[in-house]
Amino acid sequence: MDFLNPSFWQEFALKYGALGLAFNSFIEAIFFPIPPDVLLITLCAANPKSAFFYAAVTTLFSTLGGIVGYFIGYKGGKPLAVKFFGEEKVNRVHRLFEAYESMIILTAGFTPLPYKLFTITSGVLYASLSKLILFSIIGRGLRFFAEAALFYFYGKEITDFVQHNLNLIFTISGILLIVAFIIYRRAKKGTLP
Repeated sequence: MDFLNPSFWQEFALKYGALGLAFNSFIEAIFFPIPPDVLLITLCAANPKSAFFYAAVTTLFSTLGGIVGYFIGYKGGKPLAVKFFGEEKVNRVHRLFEAYESMIILTAGFTPLPYKLFTITSGVLYASLSKLILFSIIGRGLRFFAEAALFYFYGKEITDFVQHNLNLIFTISGILLIVAFIIYRRAKKGTLP
């Protein structure tokens, strides 16, 4: 058994269904390298009419795993970060993260960026847990429900498109979201040219 092979997880999804999806979504938000999209796409292709249910399971358990990742970072991460990077760098990243934490978490949840790095970093930097939960639900939900909607409306025939194009679409959308946020912040401060 190759736990890092996506085909193993596709078979796992078909065998264990929503329970396997919940398990993968939870552990991926903490440490596991296989994204829940692999299982979500497999289950949605197998049963498109249940796609929104699978998206809800993925969103919920990914967010719950993110909370655990947060507490791992919160309880032991800052001393390690200071040891490896120095207090000045950690404080600089903390100020940056604090200023943009909502956008950072939303973008991490929505794009193919490794979500777990941001959940643990949120804990290391003592970010707002309530913001982590809220923007994880929004970001993860947007991503997973968008995938589910494609399967619900187009069926398993959309599988190839989703597997080969969705990460690029989410990345471009994430970049546009960041640009829109920066323009909004500057307009609010009155610093637009």
